[in-house]
Amino acid sequence: MDAYVLEQLNAMPAPTWHRLNMNSTDVEVPGSLEAVSDVVVQADPDAFGDADAFDRAMSKAQEARMAARPAPERTCVAEETFDNLALSAYQARAAAIEDARDIRATFETGMGEAGAAFLNTVAGDPIVIVSKPNAETSATLRLTGVDGAVNACAVDVVAAENSVVNLTVSVDSPALGAGFVGTELRVFAGKGSQVNIARTQTLDSTWTDLDDMGLFADDGARISIRETVLGAAKVYGGIGGDLRGDAARIDIDLRYLGHGALERDFNYSLRHHGLKTECAIKANGVLAGSSKKVLRGTIDLVRGCKGSAGQENETVLLVDNSVTNLTVPVILCNEDDVSGNHGATIGHVRDEQMLYLACRGISRDAAEKMFVRAIMEQAALEAPDETTYRSVLRLGDTILGNFSARLAEDGE
Repeated sequence: MDAYVLEQLNAMPAPTWHRLNMNSTDVEVPGSLEAVSDVVVQADPDAFGDADAFDRAMSKAQEARMAARPAPERTCVAEETFDNLALSAYQARAAAIEDARDIRATFETGMGEAGAAFLNTVAGDPIVIVSKPNAETSATLRLTGVDGAVNACAVDVVAAENSVVNLTVSVDSPALGAGFVGTELRVFAGKGSQVNIARTQTLDSTWTDLDDMGLFADDGARISIRETVLGAAKVYGGIGGDLRGDAARIDIDLRYLGHGALERDFNYSLRHHGLKTECAIKANGVLAGSSKKVLRGTIDLVRGCKGSAGQENETVLLVDNSVTNLTVPVILCNEDDVSGNHGATIGHVRDEQMLYLACRGISRDAAEKMFVRAIMEQAALEAPDETTYRSVLRLGDTILGNFSARLAEDGE
């Protein structure tokens, strides 16, 4: 079977200049790969819900919003004249979506329709994690690479009012092989709820990682995402978020490592609809060797989200001159009483710094491994559980040779 291509993955909501080749990416999937869904789930029996729990929660939220905020009556229909504002294709599409007032239609994942359809097709029925009002629920998912296959799982998280859901996702490749590994995650955070998700990826350099998320936050809800990307030859990660409820908040904390010829491609898009909503996108990474990274970060302040604030920051350490770092921070604003900020700190290791290390017997290769070791150590120390910690040690030993031994010595 011939290979097939997933087109326009991680597409920016509002495209920039085509000549930059950063608006989206295409992913080729070998036709020889088998489709499987092999995942280990650890959770209390009462943490699992029905397959349609997410859709029911979205429909209920839609009904509540339509009842609380009925559509304004239009006394007249404006005629199309040459005096009307000229809208771009993105603006016209965005206006049509907002006019429809259907939160189910506006829900999206960061990777886009093609990526979500592919992962859902491979994964089949989703694993559904639900919580009860005013209660706390925890679950752990472990997904490993299957040689010669696409191993994917779909997960729906539905947090009831004033509840807490903690989800740990571990993506690893303890056995030798090559293929694709992917997760498709949808989150519904009900009023006043808190959803905490930690995803740690420690795949070897023969794998491709697909990481797709879609988030919905109701009134006063909080969603916290911590992404740790350490391995895989190619990584495609997308997060789409809808801060629909008033005083909702979404925080994304990304830590990534690139070395050798590894590639990372991220697309984060957060839309503010509710009043006084907040979001923060933070990214910290190290790029060494000839690795490449693309980060598209969009904060969309939709008309009506008065008092809202969005913040985007990235810090990148470029160890080698041959790395490629592409960052596209975007703020879309259609409201006046809002705040949107973005910034990036991108720094090279200067020649004089390398000379300083060389004078003390540290070669360029050893210096590069020192920076790589630093981010691996941070991931190990912040691992959410013992199994994930061991996965970080395994990958660290593969990359650095004596990582676990050195880490044990430092801890003594």
